[in-house]
Amino acid sequence: MRLLTDENFNGSILRGLIRRLPGLDIVRVQDVGLIHTDDSTILEWAANEERILLTHDIATITVHAYERINKGLSMPGVVEVIATAPIGQVIDDLYLFVRCTKFGEYEGQILFIPFS
Repeated sequence: MRLLTDENFNGSILRGLIRRLPGLDIVRVQDVGLIHTDDSTILEWAANEERILLTHDIATITVHAYERINKGLSMPGVVEVIATAPIGQVIDDLYLFVRCTKFGEYEGQILFIPFS
């Protein structure tokens, strides 16, 4: 699985997930030159790189993701992580998500974490 984290994604969650899954293929928008980039460009980059986007930005990313879907454009998936959720629960849910997901399974879908 290939992941991309949005600019404001919680670093503690990211570090915890990497500790649990050291070989995880995950990059931050800051690492690929997309800092301060608009949401539609980030989603396009994620689609071109076949990466699922992890974000806390429920307000705007969701709108742009659905726009891509409605236009028939590739959208490998978005995982909306509720920013106020307990970090341990989020890490556990992301771990399950990564371990139980097959490539392409979330194409055109938006998932919300935590699961419960």
